[in-house]
Amino acid sequence: MTSVPLVSVLMPCFNAADTLPAALASLAAQTLRDFEIVAVDDGSDDATWDVLTAHAAREPRLRPLRLTHAGITPALNAGLAACRAELIARMDADDLCLPGRLAAQAALFDADPGLAVASCRVRFGGCRKASGGYAAYIDWINALRTHEEMFRARFVEAPLAHPTAMLRADALRAAGGWREGRFPEDYELWLRLFAAGARFAKHPDELLVWNDPPGRLSRTHENYAPDAFDEVKADHLAAWLKTAAPSWPDVILWGAGKGSRRRMAPLLARGARIRAYVDIDPRKIGNRIAGVPVIAPADLPPPGGVFLLTAVGSRGARADIGAWLAGHGWEDGRDCLHAV
Repeated sequence: MTSVPLVSVLMPCFNAADTLPAALASLAAQTLRDFEIVAVDDGSDDATWDVLTAHAAREPRLRPLRLTHAGITPALNAGLAACRAELIARMDADDLCLPGRLAAQAALFDADPGLAVASCRVRFGGCRKASGGYAAYIDWINALRTHEEMFRARFVEAPLAHPTAMLRADALRAAGGWREGRFPEDYELWLRLFAAGARFAKHPDELLVWNDPPGRLSRTHENYAPDAFDEVKADHLAAWLKTAAPSWPDVILWGAGKGSRRRMAPLLARGARIRAYVDIDPRKIGNRIAGVPVIAPADLPPPGGVFLLTAVGSRGARADIGAWLAGHGWEDGRDCLHAV
């Protein structure tokens, strides 16, 4: 292969021999034909490398790389260095691309030369009953369609699924690729790109089947533990508040429970000061937590004064709180922001 392809599919693989054939078959079925597959075997000790080399013998677009096992971030960056295309499509070795995925996402870049990241809606490949939390997360990211919606939601969770992303290679390389640390490598990248002013898009169709195997890294690795999310989120949230919130370091926190305070503790360690907690539980209203008053929503000052963060994680609470705030003149992203 000498010509530069339109898209490089970057696929890290670790002990993926059982799922790789289906993943590769889904790429062979793409309506877009002008792509290469850079598959990085991260030191697997099963038959992953054998599957890749056998497939490469009959598929010239597949370029397998073999590394000593070091984890997903080194594998991603090694693969990025080998990718030749201007568009980098992420995919995991246990997921499936629907036939129109690469063509549909590449078209978004054609339509918007300033676009840095194009995602898509996903189809859940697991059991909704057994994995209700994961299914709820997919429903949430699928509902975030525009750059503005994803930008405002970025401190709640990652607003797009990593294996759905297609990225402009120049923007990704300028940002330094993926970084290593005790944090989710994808979430940290999205926060960094948002902070740099990168523009995101999301295709309205489901273009990838996101499977949910028991060994998924997000279930098993410490980098994806809740406190790891909270720490990396706090770094970027504090940096943004310093420029966007005139009241910084003073903020109001909607959520006086232990869970809300625990999730926001890393932000306090970065200089934030809680002026008041907001809660709807009458048993909490009127109390003080470490000297900070707990007030009812009706006792909030007018919007435009102290910036408000919401940190209530119970299902449905974010929407209810957001509706109350909007109905009382608080503008999301200007006066308040969801942080959980």
